[in-house]
Amino acid sequence: MSFTLGKQERLKSKKVIGQLFNKEGQSFAIYPLRVVWLKTTLDSSFPMQFAVSVPKRRFKKAVDRNHLKRQIREAYRLNKLPAYEYLEKKEQQVAFMILYTGKEKIPYIEIEKKMNLLLKRFVHSIKKNG
Repeated sequence: MSFTLGKQERLKSKKVIGQLFNKEGQSFAIYPLRVVWLKTTLDSSFPMQFAVSVPKRRFKKAVDRNHLKRQIREAYRLNKLPAYEYLEKKEQQVAFMILYTGKEKIPYIEIEKKMNLLLKRFVHSIKKNG
């Protein structure tokens, strides 16, 4: 397992994203990140596909939104290993989306700490829900 983030790991299906938010998906938050996830079958060989969203309402400039999305993707890329290995071992597939809920930009080091906590809690909630 490498620390890459390829095209196959990106969640792009509008149908699956719609299912995440139509009361089928489960969610929790660790400020300033919120994750919405759903066990599903994906058209990819990867056990996890994910997407990132930063609200235009809070960050008017595209430069700011893109910068935050890049930081979130990088933090995910570096910390995804435990979740990836657990899902691969259980042969489950999960689609999830990370939403940035903060009102201002925070330093990358904080985003990475929160992402690490978020992914640990994600694995714990998947174990708990079977």
